[in-house]
Order: sequence, then structure tokens, then C-alpha cells
Amino acid sequence: MEEQIDALILKFLNKDEGDPYHYGNKLAKIGTPEVKEKLIAVVKGDDLDNAFLAAKVLGIMEENTDALNAILEVIHLPANRGTNGGLVSILEDFDLSDKFVDIFRIYLFGNFKAHTLAKQYLDYTEFDITPRTLKKAEKHWNHFLNNSSADEWFELKKQEAEVIFKEIREILGSDQ
Repeated sequence: MEEQIDALILKFLNKDEGDPYHYGNKLAKIGTPEVKEKLIAVVKGDDLDNAFLAAKVLGIMEENTDALNAILEVIHLPANRGTNGGLVSILEDFDLSDKFVDIFRIYLFGNFKAHTLAKQYLDYTEFDITPRTLKKAEKHWNHFLNNSSADEWFELKKQEAEVIFKEIREILGSDQ
């Protein structure tokens, strides 16, 4: 079975093959932990095009929380900040309810596309937010405030983030 999986992954990633999603769907149907591990390794690899394809397949697989964590890890890498918008778009295929802090970080530090998509997730995803989640988000917020240049973009993010924090505090019933 492992040889079959390896052959499918090679065809899936071969840029000369016709439709990578044909092979991706076959991999998703197999859906074993081995397939997941191999696709996660592709996500963590050096080729963002392949990472995008692998993330797309991982998004249609069941029990993909570990895959989501790997994708977020790659998105947060400083080297990928300028080109990670495609991976951020894939996040809609995953359950983000426990990932408020990660999405907020993308909102603060991502490129224009990543920032815009993260804002949509923040606006339309129902997150599980606790006081601890709020503290973690505030830590990243303070890092952003202390390390970003004060330009129009900064001011817009500042206004939007203040509204987000106000709404969370109201939901949590605290006046922090």
C-alpha cells in the first residue's frame, strides 16, 4: 500500500501530469495516517505550489486537525509572509473554531491577500474564545504595536483590532 501511496503522490506533484486533483482525490479517499503524514511533509517542503496542492487535499480529508496545525506553521514562517495568501485561502476547508489566535496573527502580520482573508475569517467564523485566548491574542497585538511602522495600513489594522478586542471583551463579560 505504501508503494501505491508514493506513486500517487509522485503523480500528484508531477507538474507534467494533467490534473493533480484527480490524484489528490484518490489520496483523500485512501485517507490513511500515512497519506496524511506524506502530504503534511509536502506542505512543510520548499515548494509553495506543491504545499498548496497538498493542503487542498488535506482539507477534504477527515480528522485533519494535525494537518491544519502544519499548514498554520508554514503560513507563520517569516520566509513565507509575502507569498502565503494561497495557503491562507485553503483554511476555509478546515475547522478554525479553535484557531482564533493563529487567524489573528495572520490578520496582523500577513501580506495583503492573507490579511484580507484572515479578516473575513475573523468576521464570519464562530471561534471558541476564552480569557486565555484573549491574552494570547493581546500578546501578538502588543508585538504588532511595538514593531510596526505607524502608517495608514497600521492605523486601519489598529482600528479594526480595537473593535475586535472590544467585542471579545463584551462576549467574555470583562472590562480588561
